[in-house]
Amino acid sequence: MEVFYELNKKNDLSLCLGFFDGVHQGHQVVIKNAVNFAKSNNTSSALITFVEHPLCLLHGFDVKYISTIEEKLKLIESYGVDYVYVLNFDRELAQKSAYDYLKDVLIDNFHPSAITTGFNHYFGLNRLGNTEFLYNHQKEFNYKYFEIPPITYNNVVVSSSIIKEYLSNGDITGANNLLGHKFAFRSVVQEGKQIGRTIDFPTINLEYPFNMAKIPYGVYATDVEVGGKKYSAVANWGLKPTVNDTLNPTFEAHLLEFSKDIYGEPVRVEIRDFIRNEIKFLSVKELKKQIAKDIQSLSTPKKVEKSPKSPYLC
Repeated sequence: MEVFYELNKKNDLSLCLGFFDGVHQGHQVVIKNAVNFAKSNNTSSALITFVEHPLCLLHGFDVKYISTIEEKLKLIESYGVDYVYVLNFDRELAQKSAYDYLKDVLIDNFHPSAITTGFNHYFGLNRLGNTEFLYNHQKEFNYKYFEIPPITYNNVVVSSSIIKEYLSNGDITGANNLLGHKFAFRSVVQEGKQIGRTIDFPTINLEYPFNMAKIPYGVYATDVEVGGKKYSAVANWGLKPTVNDTLNPTFEAHLLEFSKDIYGEPVRVEIRDFIRNEIKFLSVKELKKQIAKDIQSLSTPKKVEKSPKSPYLC
């Protein structure tokens, strides 16, 4: 997969459009549809997204993300997309009418043979570009348009906003099932106070990315990827009230069957499940007993459901 951070000209592409935060089950159907069309029509697929959510510029929102750009690109690549365009959503782009965006950006650069979006996709000044707009301009610009209807899981419409709500409530299993994969983030191992070693549970200390979707303080079942290998881990996100007196939260993970020093190294954390709330114990001995119980709970990971197939066979 090739990634571009500015427009260039490539003809006859099967495009899919959207922000794709989290690359959840609904996004996956959109992407698969574009890829399937490209394969069946002997052409290439491309996805167009943005560095920051348009709401950051349009309304000054402090948007929290389900996935970083790096994580998003890895997920998109796994579905076989040929090209990804990660564009800056600037004021010039924001002021383009729906027609000008379609013609000047999509048609003039890509002459797409197909365009796929979700049912709630909007673009152009005042959000006047939508699924009906794209459908109505098929003949004028000679492309085939696919609108992917809402994708549901247990009667819940899959959306980034619902996933963020689940995450904020600590419903990691619910969020992961809507995602179709585990909620994950990447960080770099930092030096800590090495308190974990003194209680027989050495940990790695990580900074939880400031722009990621919020999760409650607590203890989590996780998988931590180090150097391409995954380790089951129990992690604490919060203030560590039993052994710490700071007000700065940290994400601290104890990796099973792992004893290396990896300060300064990048790791990837997949969060499998919420185990319990963060609490202050009366003694370090009680804390050690509880951590041992937390580790036992790692042996029963919960299943993450995969996304449905595209309803469109291209």
